[in-house]
Amino acid sequence: METIWFVAIVVLWVGYFVLEGFDFGVGMLLPVLARNGVERRVMINTIGPVWDGNEVWLITAGGATFAAFPEWYASLFSALYLPFFLILVALILRGVAFEYRGTRESARWRANWDRAIVFGSFVPALLWGVGFANIVRGLELDASHEYVGGFWDLLNPYALLGGLATLTLFAAHGAIFLALKTRGDIRARARRLGVRVGMVAAVLAVCFLAWTQFMGGTPLTVLVSALAALAFVAALGLLFSGREGWAFGLSAGAVGLAVISLFAVLYPDVLPSTIDPAYSLTVENAAASAKTLTIMTWVAVIFLPVVLLYQSWTYWVFRRRIGVQDIPT
Repeated sequence: METIWFVAIVVLWVGYFVLEGFDFGVGMLLPVLARNGVERRVMINTIGPVWDGNEVWLITAGGATFAAFPEWYASLFSALYLPFFLILVALILRGVAFEYRGTRESARWRANWDRAIVFGSFVPALLWGVGFANIVRGLELDASHEYVGGFWDLLNPYALLGGLATLTLFAAHGAIFLALKTRGDIRARARRLGVRVGMVAAVLAVCFLAWTQFMGGTPLTVLVSALAALAFVAALGLLFSGREGWAFGLSAGAVGLAVISLFAVLYPDVLPSTIDPAYSLTVENAAASAKTLTIMTWVAVIFLPVVLLYQSWTYWVFRRRIGVQDIPT
């Protein structure tokens, strides 16, 4: 049961990074791609119907970790309290910005909320990479599984590389999504920018995944990382040729495979200790009781398909491309 729930949490994080990754990218690219207020509205409207649903994956992942692996949750959130707090503030500010930017017909009002969207997208895109890199690398946990390091210990070279990798990867993923969801000039600009940013993201992501494999990879995790890299390079090639649908699918696959490779390197640990491997949290010593895991499994079996069907239906309903001609002026 512990391994089943570890896999379930991996699936939830894959869903979160694949889906929230592209709307982080759209938010970060707002001042780069849009040339006027109408084009900014086009960009925001591409993710308007789905961004809040994408965040459900984060809430579910956090809740599942708390219930299935309480020791992991406690040690993780105490160690990464400040980065997680900054992510939370950014997500709150970003959500408020989406809701409030259109409440007043003022260019200055909208510009300020647009800056909030950019900030609220940039900070999580960077800090999620920093946080997950530290989880894979390990933290300074003592015999009581308490973090005894400092904040600056989290900003090690490996973690910073992870942050830059997720930042650029999400930006490229967002550009590919925009190329898929828009038409006209903004679509062409998104396609060109996606290729350029994607090349940078590919280099950073390959370096990060290679470093990860060097630290503790196996032949299987090396294969998964290689497939992630190949999928992303293929996505850039298809984006360049104008086949945005296939490009987005492969980009999503690359993000998902990269996340899987990180968790595969981590397993059976859930939070390694850099002080002494004996102090590490594993799927066994961090797990809740068997009864709790059994109840959670039945709840997941009943409600997860409903959530997946509802979210799939949302994407189907809002599948159409939009352009500046669809925005009332």
